[in-house]
Amino acid sequence: MSPSSSPTESTPAPSALPAESISLGGHLVRIALGLLFVAATVLYALWRGDGSGVMLIAVAAGFGAYMAMNIGANDVANNVGPAVGSQVLTLGWALVIAAIFEAAGALVAGGDVVDTIRSGIIKPELVSEPHTFVWLMMAALLAAAIWLNIATAVGAPISTTHSIVGGVLGAGMAAAGADVVNWNKMIGISASWVISPLMGAAIAAFFLYLIKRTITYQQDMVRAARTHVPFLVGLMAWAFVTYLILKGLSKILTVGVVGALAAGMVAAMMVWFLVRQHIASREERLKEGKRGINQLFTVPLIFAAALLSFAHGSNDVANAIGPLAAIVDVVAGGGQVVGKAQIPLWVMVVGAIGISIGLALYGPRVIRTVGSEITELDPMRAYCIAMAATLTVILASQLGLPVSTTHVAVGAVFGVGFLREYLKTNWGRILDDIKAHHPADDRAALDAFMVKFEAAKISERSGLLRELKQRYKTATGPEHFEKAERKTLRRAHRKELVKRSLVLRIAAAWVITVPASGAIAAVLYFTIRGMLIP
Repeated sequence: MSPSSSPTESTPAPSALPAESISLGGHLVRIALGLLFVAATVLYALWRGDGSGVMLIAVAAGFGAYMAMNIGANDVANNVGPAVGSQVLTLGWALVIAAIFEAAGALVAGGDVVDTIRSGIIKPELVSEPHTFVWLMMAALLAAAIWLNIATAVGAPISTTHSIVGGVLGAGMAAAGADVVNWNKMIGISASWVISPLMGAAIAAFFLYLIKRTITYQQDMVRAARTHVPFLVGLMAWAFVTYLILKGLSKILTVGVVGALAAGMVAAMMVWFLVRQHIASREERLKEGKRGINQLFTVPLIFAAALLSFAHGSNDVANAIGPLAAIVDVVAGGGQVVGKAQIPLWVMVVGAIGISIGLALYGPRVIRTVGSEITELDPMRAYCIAMAATLTVILASQLGLPVSTTHVAVGAVFGVGFLREYLKTNWGRILDDIKAHHPADDRAALDAFMVKFEAAKISERSGLLRELKQRYKTATGPEHFEKAERKTLRRAHRKELVKRSLVLRIAAAWVITVPASGAIAAVLYFTIRGMLIP
């Protein structure tokens, strides 16, 4: 009888109870710390405010703090998850690096002006009454935070931008009807549900296939690594410097795409030279094969996690503080609804600290989903995911395509996993093909052919297979299989390296994010409106 079916399992071992107690205790501690941060934010807003609108600002500040924590808990996983899953970073160090660089990005490059109507999703001229606008923003902020909280609880990485867009959409329609929505913008956002993951998957799969063809499939792997790894890491430096200038520092530096590309090229050449020197000093370690080559991507992935976190903090902090800044601007600034709002320093600090606290308290759940639960990662695969996330955002921003960094990164994980499935399944079919074209009792001939086949270059293997089929034409060869038998053969060799249940769960969460957060926001808008109308 297997251990899982043992009758003794029905009685918990004595050591299980303390573990459950510790787990429950840790969960309660995390909730208490999160509530403490929200309460501290509310109290600070009350302490520093004056006038009749101070209570509204304090409540909105609490909502903003809650939203910032949920962004940290859910969205940051995309930046550090692959590095953790490939064991380049421990979970603890990933949390430290992400927290520092997320906060730095928010405070240093978060900007001093933010869109009050996220992504232009509704028309501000149709929500001209200040109190209606404030209720709308409060409902949108709280709805997006609640939906992110639900997604984090089930381990589904979702787009925080789509969450706040859905919140603004739902609350806006509740406040002013369907005409308030910019439907052209919504069509673009809807298209990104498909564009983002497909672009991420395609680019990640391309880079993984490139690495396999140029390095790991080569007989002299050490020589191939000396030639190609400096180029790959240099390309990564070019992409990340360009991305950092265009996205992470866009609010404090005005540099066009040509200037960003030029700066990235300079960085790429410097990194190419340094990596070549580094590889020369580690010649013996490279003889370990894939393990030694994987280690060459360790330091680049640590930098990638830090830079992605910085860029994320500088951009996505607006999802937490944009509506809060809008509320503060309307309530404290004379009641005028504007498209842009100045961000008080204390509001920016709430966003920065909230993201870091949410990451530390609840980030590990989604980090594990992205890093290890969808598919198995190593440093080379994590490199492909980081490159896909960066290049997709750069390309999409220049083409004017709305993409979600969350969808891109998770799509890249899917792309890596499904490519590995295809390659392993294809290799299984090739082995069956080879065996079918050798006499069953001629083991020596089969072994000799396999040695020759595995030693051949990739470009030569198809020719060897054609020659083999010409030499051993048998009635039972795969070319004579019936259609049903070929399907059975494919199923027998299909290697499922991507967890299907997670794919379906994450895809479902993506599809319903905007309508779900919108529905929650509409309910909250009417609730808040009913509570605040005299």
